Amino acid sequence: MCSDLSSSQVKQVKNAVKAAKRKLHTGRRGNPGNAAKYITRNKALNRLQIKLPEFRRLCILKGIHPREPKKKFEGQNKTYYHVKDINFLLHEPLLEKSREIRAYEKKITKARAKYNADLAHRLQNNRPSFTLDHLVKERYPSFIDAVRDLEDPLTMIHLFATLPADTTHSVPFERVHSCRRLSLEWQAYVTRTHSLRKIFVSVKGIYYQVEVSGQKITYLTPHVLNQILPEDVDFRVMLTFAEFYETLLGFVNFKLYHSLGLNYPPVLDPRLEQAAAELYALMKDLAGGTTSAPLLEDASAKEDDAPVSVDEQQSLMEAENKEKRIAESQARLASLQDRLKQIEKEKEKPQDDLETRTCRRLFQNLTFFLGREVPRESLLFVIRSFGGAVSWDGDGAPFPENDEVITHQIVDRPTQGHKFLSRHYVQPQWVYDCANNRILLPTEPYLLGRIPPPHLSPFVDNEAEGHVPEYADTIKRLRLAVNQQLAPLPGSESGIDEGELLVAAAARRREDLEAEKERELAAMEKSYAEDLRRELAGKSFSGEEEALADVPESEVLPPPKEDDPKDMAKMMLSRNKRNLYQAMEMSNTKKKEGVKLIKERKRKADEKERKKTRTM
Repeated sequence: MCSDLSSSQVKQVKNAVKAAKRKLHTGRRGNPGNAAKYITRNKALNRLQIKLPEFRRLCILKGIHPREPKKKFEGQNKTYYHVKDINFLLHEPLLEKSREIRAYEKKITKARAKYNADLAHRLQNNRPSFTLDHLVKERYPSFIDAVRDLEDPLTMIHLFATLPADTTHSVPFERVHSCRRLSLEWQAYVTRTHSLRKIFVSVKGIYYQVEVSGQKITYLTPHVLNQILPEDVDFRVMLTFAEFYETLLGFVNFKLYHSLGLNYPPVLDPRLEQAAAELYALMKDLAGGTTSAPLLEDASAKEDDAPVSVDEQQSLMEAENKEKRIAESQARLASLQDRLKQIEKEKEKPQDDLETRTCRRLFQNLTFFLGREVPRESLLFVIRSFGGAVSWDGDGAPFPENDEVITHQIVDRPTQGHKFLSRHYVQPQWVYDCANNRILLPTEPYLLGRIPPPHLSPFVDNEAEGHVPEYADTIKRLRLAVNQQLAPLPGSESGIDEGELLVAAAARRREDLEAEKERELAAMEKSYAEDLRRELAGKSFSGEEEALADVPESEVLPPPKEDDPKDMAKMMLSRNKRNLYQAMEMSNTKKKEGVKLIKERKRKADEKERKKTRTM
């Protein structure tokens, strides 16, 4: 039959068939339908010729997510992807590299099956490798895009930095060590630039907010405890995310360090690294800036084995000492020149903003000593970020516990055996609260053995929530007093005492509450007296009310309801806007109920405290 048709007719038939297929997939001509835009996961696996775990890994690395079409043309229980995303994966170099690695692993398995240990060992050492650098450049074209997306990477990297290496869950030691190194490098940079802004200690972990390149980044770090790996978590997916985040954070740290003129990666002090003080070792390396010049080799090498006289030996020793002195002086001169260049570079740098200067000067003249029971790494990170000097109880400490320069000792135990009178013994919460409020709070509520004030979250806007805690109001008064720079009393050398300031603020708050209660009681007494006077005068009913008193209640019409402008405006809204407005009203009502519940709990707690004091 085809032989009876000419070539032009055959071409027309083929074009008609193609048009029919295109119309079947697109619906209307020119408007592609769901069948042309989306593809199911099983069809995507068949097109890519890979298995499901490898497909999931590629989607995580490339940042491809499932899509929800308006009409699921192959059923509701299917997972759909964009066709263009699958075509994007089809040309990914990692896909070909994974096939090459699988073929190479078959060679290793075959060599082991033939008991060829030398060949298997050689193949194992020459295993092909790959990098994810091109994916980072592809997903983040500019540096600021990578900084904006650092919240999840930092949380994941800090999580893996505290996990134990476990072969059961396929958590390799190299991954844990790399995450630990990257997290310490990030903390060292934040400490050097004083970029830490907010801290909140919760049950989940410790929330930090830093400001880097004008972007605020909030991430969560776990508490340093013995981690137990759960069985219902797929660590393969988490390891894939961690693999990509390692490459991303390495790029970001490299850029940040070079923006400060520092070498990357920084060099750790082996002695401090063995003493588990890696963060302090990194800070010490960044603070040093440049390393001293290496010792020069001995210029007087032995040229021959001929014996020399005593005078010649003395002259040689003098020449060696002279050369050593010259070399030492040259090394000192070179280090001095490097230091002068650093000072000039620091002068040329733009001035820090007000927030950074405030954070750098908060603990500037204070020296802290950390006890063994407190979270050392977190407190070291916070104190150094806000300009303080810190030491600890253990190996590699900068100064011992009995040093007289220590002003505050951070402890978290009921009692302390030996106390120094020249320092304050406070709980760790004092450091976090001072850092969040940018002032040195009074140490009396945070002393050893006392129940500290509530740890308020700096991420919550109390005014917007409709409830301002009492301690937040006290801190606000303290901040106002510090910003106004009140003059010290005559005859006092230390100015305003922080404890007296806190007591005065609490007293003013108590007086305001008592005055408000007195006003409410006076208004109630006035209303009661007015009602009593009208009742004695016989004016409990007006004329209209007396006329209506004889009419039965069933015949009395209710008063006409006035039109509420709020209801009228609500009627003029569209359905979507009306639903949105109702959701906002429900949210505000729920917020008010929460505030009432908090106030009721506070009232019951105060009553319980008063009863307890009365019984005592």
